[in-house]
Amino acid sequence: GINFDKYDDITVDVSGPNPPKAIMTFDEAELCETLRRNVSKSGYVKPTPVQKHGIPIISAGRDLMACAQTGSGKTASFLLPILQQLMVDGVAASCFSELQEPEAIIVAPTRELINQIYLEARKFAFGTCVRPVVVYGGVSTGYQIREILKGCNVLCGTPGRLLDMIGRAKVGLSKLRYLVLDEADRMLDMGFEPDMRRLVGSPGMPPKENHQTLMFSATFPEDIQRMAADFLKTDYLFLAVGVVGGACTDVEQTFVQVTKFSKRDQLLEFLKTTGTERTMVFVETKRQADFIALFLCQEKVPTTSIHGDREQPEREKALADFRSGKCPVLVATSVAARGLDIPDVQHVVNFDLPNNIDEYVHRIGRTGRCGNIGRAVSFFDPNADGQLARSLVMILSKAQQEVPSWLEEFAFTGSSTTGFMNFASTDSRKGGSFQDNLKSQPTADDEEWE
Repeated sequence: GINFDKYDDITVDVSGPNPPKAIMTFDEAELCETLRRNVSKSGYVKPTPVQKHGIPIISAGRDLMACAQTGSGKTASFLLPILQQLMVDGVAASCFSELQEPEAIIVAPTRELINQIYLEARKFAFGTCVRPVVVYGGVSTGYQIREILKGCNVLCGTPGRLLDMIGRAKVGLSKLRYLVLDEADRMLDMGFEPDMRRLVGSPGMPPKENHQTLMFSATFPEDIQRMAADFLKTDYLFLAVGVVGGACTDVEQTFVQVTKFSKRDQLLEFLKTTGTERTMVFVETKRQADFIALFLCQEKVPTTSIHGDREQPEREKALADFRSGKCPVLVATSVAARGLDIPDVQHVVNFDLPNNIDEYVHRIGRTGRCGNIGRAVSFFDPNADGQLARSLVMILSKAQQEVPSWLEEFAFTGSSTTGFMNFASTDSRKGGSFQDNLKSQPTADDEEWE
């Protein structure tokens, strides 16, 4: 569960004009009785930092760019005020209409993430007049259209399938009041930017002055902030929670110097110490994910894998086996790191380090969630990972963790430049940051995940 007491120590920064006062309890959010009951059933005791600030900001009608660590309660921070306002104002969706016009659209880059958001929305909306629906690729379009036509107030979707539904004239945008982008940095950086511009430029879409735009992510590189500002009103608020762009202090980070050919033995040695504890192993390529999973199974370590080439039922089974503990080891490519909400992941192993620091932060965010302690072990190959060394030293220092002397020496005598502290921990409008001219690095493993 969530370690709520640990959250009280997390620093929060809100920038922008006239931010509303934070709430300290869910009572102060003035949620209706049904929502309050659903929040309580979900195990929430008191708001997390992103909820304390995000809920009143959204309730006040402000646009928001929120930068918070994975597992911080981001999803509830936007769902609760949206659902509350829809219940107060009433909803218009009718199962008798051939064109559904949702009041809220939530967009995320992967099927798994958008489905998790949908399940949260359904849980919080239980017993209310608000009906969430989810659409994504890899599932029958006909089935999803039928679900939409039953009535749709909150539409959750991946970009391609959302545009498809709009293009088929099954979804209209004229009544839209909320547009939410989750994992917004990757939404604007993984090739989805044209889709997002098509979405906001679709016929019937109210201008940004007439709806709220809410963006959430664990990292917001400054070039992405500048791009994101195109979608937001000029007086948007920037919310930074915790060591933003830095790894969570609840994750114990360890680095092991390796060669390309010693990694498998090092991985096996480490997994002998973890027993049945859930462990995510990140690799560079889809082929490598299957190869390592097969190797571990042959070594009698129950393992499954997830990546973009696996069919939807296969991915769902892999995640179910991992969540249930049937396969306590999950080998994944970077895209699988995106927002997946898998509770109680005790260990993350970077078998292959990513090629940029943002991705490292996202990966190790699988563990140490909700104020609990996790462990991340990264295999550092000087021949392949040298460009990351300086950024890793800064991450460890910010998280107040021990920096291996060999890594520090390599960082400041080797060729460590690429990806140096790409992420931003502050509102780019404040100016004067040494990161101003840096561009975010592409993800190593671009996959089709719709």
